[in-house]
This record gives sequence, C-alpha cells and structure tokens, in this order.
Amino acid sequence: MAVRINKNEIEPALYMIKGIAILDNDGNRILAKYYDKNIFPTSKEQKAFEKNLFGKTHRSNAEIMMLDGLTCLYKSNVDLFFYVIGCVYENELILMSVLNCLYESISHILRKNVEKRTVLDNLDIIMLTIDEICDEGFMGCSIILDADATSVVQRVSLRTDDIPLGEQTVAQVLQSAKEQLKWSLLK
Repeated sequence: MAVRINKNEIEPALYMIKGIAILDNDGNRILAKYYDKNIFPTSKEQKAFEKNLFGKTHRSNAEIMMLDGLTCLYKSNVDLFFYVIGCVYENELILMSVLNCLYESISHILRKNVEKRTVLDNLDIIMLTIDEICDEGFMGCSIILDADATSVVQRVSLRTDDIPLGEQTVAQVLQSAKEQLKWSLLK
C-alpha cells in the first residue's frame, strides 16, 4: 500500500492521528478506529494492514516503526497490543503521548486490569475514551483533543455517571449495582 503525501500535508497541524487500534495477542481486532478513508477505505484493507502491523510488532521490542508510509507506535500488555498510527512525517513524541494517554486512561478505568476479557466487557467505555482523546477532523485525520490521562478519565467518568437511570442499559445498571455492592463490602 503506497501512501501519497500531499505537499500541503507536510506542514505541521493539529491533524495527527490516522488511526487507533487495539489487537489481541493473535492479531485479531478488538477495536479500531481509522480516520483516513483514503488510506483505509474498506474493512478488508484495514484488516490487511492490521495483520501486517501485528506481524511486524508482536515479537519486536521497539515501540515505534515505519510501515507502509505510516509511523506506528505501539505498546503491549498481557494479551493486548495498543497502536497509534500517524503519517510518516508526524512528531513521534506527540504520537507517543497519545499512546500513553490511551493506555493509562484504559488502565485507570479498568483498575489496572488491562486484558482482553476486561476490555471486551467495557468496550463502550473504551470507545468513549478514544473519542475523548481524538476527534475526527477533516481531510482524513483526527484532532488530538487531550493527551492527559487524568482529565480523559474524569471526562469519561462524568459521561457514564450522567446517564439517567431510565436511559441506562440493563448491563450498565447491573455494573453500577455491582460496583456499589463491592465498595460497600470493602468498607
């Protein structure tokens, strides 16, 4: 896959992220959000890229690599791989701050139990976390809204707490009840 770099895109901008992905230890997609429809127009191309990305990173000790004209930063934990994907000319430090924010936010929300089963059980909150970190911009990139894990976690928890009881799903009500029971037993 060749990536075309437009002369106008080389100038620094707020538009940095081409995609965010979470894969399991077999390279299967848990969650992925791609912002550039020119590079990743179909699900088939996205999954082919993920397979190639996982193949290059699952045994590597590096945190950053160039693949198909993209800068890919990643972090692994237990049975998950977290990826932040940007253009080849993007600042790796900014991309790393987004990756760290994503991982630390998820770790805090899941109470340091960052593994496949827990992520799948809390996929709605994880998706909200990604939306709080990046917002889809225009021209196929996203705008980094926040790279501070503490403020992202606060906003995500405010959003989940503000849902009226009548609009919550059964799973959300049961989860809330479990949390309240657990905390009352721990006191």
